[in-house]
Amino acid sequence: MSVCALDESNMSSNYKLLVKNAKQVVLICNNGEKYLTKHGMQNLCVIENGSVVIGSDGLIKAVGPAETIRSQFAESSFEKVIDAAGMCVLPGLVDAHTHPVWAGDRVHEFSMKLAGASYMDVHRAGGGIHFTVEHTRAAGSLELLASLSSRLVRMQRAGTTLVECKSGYGLELHTELKMLEVIEEARRSLPINISSTYCGAHAVPKGKTVAEATDDILQVQLPRLKEKISSGSLRVDNIDVFCERGVFDLGSTRSILQAGKDMGLNINFHGDELHPMNSAQLGAELGALAISHLEEVTDEGIAAMATSKTAAVLLPTTAYILRLPQPRARDMLDAGVVVALGSDFNPNAYCCSMPIVMHLACVNMKMSMPEALGAATINAAYALGCSHTHGSLEVNKHGDLLLLNTTRWEHLIYQLGGHQELIRYVVIKGSVVVDNDKTLGL
Repeated sequence: MSVCALDESNMSSNYKLLVKNAKQVVLICNNGEKYLTKHGMQNLCVIENGSVVIGSDGLIKAVGPAETIRSQFAESSFEKVIDAAGMCVLPGLVDAHTHPVWAGDRVHEFSMKLAGASYMDVHRAGGGIHFTVEHTRAAGSLELLASLSSRLVRMQRAGTTLVECKSGYGLELHTELKMLEVIEEARRSLPINISSTYCGAHAVPKGKTVAEATDDILQVQLPRLKEKISSGSLRVDNIDVFCERGVFDLGSTRSILQAGKDMGLNINFHGDELHPMNSAQLGAELGALAISHLEEVTDEGIAAMATSKTAAVLLPTTAYILRLPQPRARDMLDAGVVVALGSDFNPNAYCCSMPIVMHLACVNMKMSMPEALGAATINAAYALGCSHTHGSLEVNKHGDLLLLNTTRWEHLIYQLGGHQELIRYVVIKGSVVVDNDKTLGL
């Protein structure tokens, strides 16, 4: 495929980065699509022997055949030039669902699960979310920021350049705000792009009823959050609720999500994970941007999401670790649902690697490799309301990309692990943030 896109409105002579002569440049799409479904997911836009130009503002200025770029930019200068001969260039990966701010290790629970304990068994035994809540409430902001930063750097090394980060291990105002402020500080201090999610309705706090917990969120937490957002001291993008039997029911979920939407937050919530709750239908009705998990979604829920263009954020690590039924990716894809992927990084599913998530999506959820890559780039960006700036290599989008030490992009999914040998560079807004030759000390 021969495509050349060029921003002629901003032709200067000085640019931040030229990536030239790549064996393959995987654009994902090239017509400004907000998301891909059905046929579009099987036919990603790929240029053979291509180059990419990123401007001093960190945005993509041109992408196309190497010869065309060479002649158009013959008189230009670049702060850095990478000769990508024999390599592949892809958009940075997007992780659409993570819980990365927490204290307290839950490695002991893994042995319980291996012995047959279910997620709710662990929850009722005082483990799970409540164990993490206790430790996160006790932790200081600096401790939480240090652990969050190390996790985000690890994700970045595996190719993630945009990540959704949730609160949700406080379940009361002080700790929820502490978590969101830690996420905000990471956003300011690290190159990785962050979409921030308030998830105060992650569980019902000990000693409270569902009604009392819902009232606390509506009357105490959300009003204070609104003040913080309005003053500019905090940026929050999304609102999340764990809609599940024994957690937040459909009525409570509706009230909280609608209140968040009225504050300008995108609805992006946990639904239909352990029991069919009709969460998908609720999300479609409320105009949700995305619903995660969906292991127990019904045919009616799938149809509703396809119509509303609510993204399904599927989490193959969770089904794998908890031995749950696999999300019905094929049924969703065939119905025209916007399918995205996330790692669900949290103390219960400790995975920082979107390449491993894509591999599991292909093997366990029967997605093709192009579908998995589309789901981990443009569609994951759409689930975060960011597909106008991220998720594909198109002019005026962020210059976030990966360079692979291989001549075919499929190796990123085919190879299970070992991605520091495969990913040569990670670039965010035109700056190299990971150079794995240096990381490996070669």
